[in-house]
Parts: sequence; structure tokens; C-alpha cells
Amino acid sequence: MLGQVNYAPSDRKRRRAGKVVKQMSNKVYISNQQNTVKVPSGLRILIRRSCNAVLGFEKFEQPAEISVTFVDNAAIAALNEQYRNKPMPTDVLSFPLGENGKYDINEDTGCAMLGDIVISMEKAMEQAELYGHPLQREVAFLTVHSMLHLLGYDHEAGGLEAVKMREKEEAVLIQLGLPRTVSYTADQV
Repeated sequence: MLGQVNYAPSDRKRRRAGKVVKQMSNKVYISNQQNTVKVPSGLRILIRRSCNAVLGFEKFEQPAEISVTFVDNAAIAALNEQYRNKPMPTDVLSFPLGENGKYDINEDTGCAMLGDIVISMEKAMEQAELYGHPLQREVAFLTVHSMLHLLGYDHEAGGLEAVKMREKEEAVLIQLGLPRTVSYTADQV
């Protein structure tokens, strides 16, 4: 009998067919390209937790790579016009790189490249004030929302698909300890 191998979950290793294999981790790259809203301490950690929570909730089995960029209203309005023909600021834009659950793999990291999330920190601040919750909760919501888009979910047509997406968003936010303080109705989705 072979000697026992000691390992802890924090070793980032997993046992496969009697072997100990190093487990790849998700990569969340965050950049701040705005100076209008101060990025609160701990927000980057919350974004990483939000991305990981969605991947866990959706049982995404492979390591993933996501890019998150903070911009101001002017920058997101330009992107919104360029990619959606809507010349106005929006809170968040998602740019999925996968199609039908298939993603290219970054050869350097071994991660599935899910795509890019662009968050207007100005709009996030406005919405946090409007809904009466902290900026952190709003940015976590926008991150979870966009992660679901990167995984192929869509709410643009409304109806049942939009309700399903909203339910998933709220389930993940509850897991993160950030429940919605007010309920929503079908006409809000």
C-alpha cells in the first residue's frame, strides 16, 4: 500500500484517479479606467467572489477567465452606441466570448475565456442611491448579472427567460449575503 498523501482544500489540489492534481483557479482581471467614483476598499474582492459564486451556482466545471473594467458614463455611452446603437449611458455591458457553452482556452492560464464586463461606476452609484443600498451591493448585482450573460443567459426578450435570470441573480446574491431589500415585479425584469 502506498503512503497516504496529506492535503487540505486550501492547497488548491484535487484527487483524480488516485493522483493529486493541482486545481486551476479562476482569473478575474479588474481595471479601473475612470476617476469619477472612488472604488471602495474591498470592492475588487467582492467582484471576484461574485464571479466565483456565479460559476459555482451554474456548476461551471473548468477554470474561467473574466475581465472587469470600471468606466465612467461617457465611456460606457460610447460603447453602448458602438455595440448596441443606443447613444446613452447604461449601468453595465457584457461582451461574451463563448457561443453555445463553448469557450476558447487561454493557453497561458488554461482558463476558459468567458468575456468582458464593463461597469459604469457613475451609473452604479446613481442606482445604489436610487435603490437605497450600498455601492458594493449594486456592483455585485451588476457583476452577477453580467456573469450570467457571459454564460449565455439573456433577458432582453422579457418573459420567462428574464424571470429565470432574475431568480438566478437573486439566489447568487443571497449566497453572497447581499439579498435584495425590496421585491420586484414581472414588469421590472
